Amino acid sequence: MSSLPGVGKRTALRLVLQLMNRSESEIHDFAEAFVNMKKYVSPCASCGNLSDLEICSICINPNRDSSTICVVEDIRDVLALEATETYKGLYHVLGGIISPMDGISPSDLNIDSLIQRVHENEIEELIFALSATMEGDTTNFFLYKKLRDFDGKISTLSRGVSIGTEIQYADQVTLSRSILNRQPFEVQV
Repeated sequence: MSSLPGVGKRTALRLVLQLMNRSESEIHDFAEAFVNMKKYVSPCASCGNLSDLEICSICINPNRDSSTICVVEDIRDVLALEATETYKGLYHVLGGIISPMDGISPSDLNIDSLIQRVHENEIEELIFALSATMEGDTTNFFLYKKLRDFDGKISTLSRGVSIGTEIQYADQVTLSRSILNRQPFEVQV
């Protein structure tokens, strides 16, 4: 259990003790659920999101804006953006970001299929929604260079001081970008 990410020795012990108190049929059902997950859940053939179908429910949804693709690092980013209930386009999951320090190169990522999607479909906008880190910015730049012949709009998430954060605790890069990318003040009624 402690080999799972985010599960320390104490949590692993609590989980094992909890499982030991369950019936054999409950343990069998629990184990079978993991086997079925591994067997039947795989990346969407179109975007790379996880799905129990060949094409995920987001990609086949006719109510989604198929002219917009939001490029994300992994499935957790899709879940976070979907939780906002504001983005109505499609996604493309890269499966990571370029990180030479971690041995992750562009060839390790789902980039070729993104370029293919852009060229084969009527895409009007690409949104780079990658982490605001050196690696995320490097990946954004790499994608931008690979897509230099793309006629549509390429945008990134705006960056700045998050709601609830005090200015004195924000880092210098965030503050700098917040000042440079400031927007008109609007009163919300």
